[in-house]
Order: sequence, then structure tokens, then C-alpha cells
Amino acid sequence: MQTTMDVVPPKTVHTDFPVIDTDPHFFRVLRYARPSDYAVGVGTAAAGPILFLAMEKAHPSFLPRAAMTQSLRLVAAIGVTAGFLRYYKRSSLRFWGWAENEREVEMDMKEMVQKVKNKEPLYGVSMLDAHMQGVAARNSRYSQTFFHVLPWFNFVHHNQRGL
Repeated sequence: MQTTMDVVPPKTVHTDFPVIDTDPHFFRVLRYARPSDYAVGVGTAAAGPILFLAMEKAHPSFLPRAAMTQSLRLVAAIGVTAGFLRYYKRSSLRFWGWAENEREVEMDMKEMVQKVKNKEPLYGVSMLDAHMQGVAARNSRYSQTFFHVLPWFNFVHHNQRGL
């Protein structure tokens, strides 16, 4: 039995493009990413080490080789993390209708029609009860807007899409 606590409607955000899903599943965001998202992510990931080496060339720190290697590894790890989060957020913006998403709308329509034909649940099977699905939806909806503080992804299949 669902109560009003279990289904809290999401805030309606008016967008220029159609909203596909306000809380897309992690793997769905990855599947719908465009090549331009990959390019931006790779560029962001590469920018850290490139700028680090350029600054070292311009103003040498005269650190031992081992310290430079460790520093470069850290900068590379931070760059890869930042690149992935930027790639993920760009893909998420199209799900929310905050960026042009004609390609994603077509992909979503094909995916949903195929699931209906196969008599599968539209958004996957969840092992959580309705209350916990609601909690998961409220915790991860639009969470990518706060990526700079806390990376939070939706790994839960639930039916509270907030369309």
C-alpha cells in the first residue's frame, strides 16, 4: 500500500526541450551519451596533466623525479574523475530537457516500444519495496547538479520517473 509519503512528485521544471527522465539510471545515461560527450570528457581529463606539465615547464619546482611522478599521477586521477563527471553530466542534461535532445528522445521511444512489445517493465525490475524506491528517487533526482560537491548516481530501478 502506497501512502502520500511514498510518492512525492518532483518539482516541475519548464524546459525548452522534452523531458525524458528526471532521474535516469546510471547505465542508461552511459548508453545514451554522444561522441561529443566522450570528447569533452577526454579533453577535461587530459587538461589537468597537460596544464600541470606546462606549469612545471614555465616555473620548475626542482622536485625529485619520484615526487613529480606521484604528483602527476594524482593530477591524472583527478583529471580522469573530473572528465568522467563532466561527460556524465552532459548526458544527464539531455535527459532533463536542459539541452538539445532529439536523438535521445528517439532512442528512448524505440527502447520503450521494444520493452512494451517484450512485456518488460519500462524502467527495470527493482528489488526494493515502494517506499525505498521513493527514497532512492528523491535522493538521486537532479543529483548531477551538485556533482561538484558530491557525485551521486542513480543505481536503483524505480517507477517514479518525474516526467
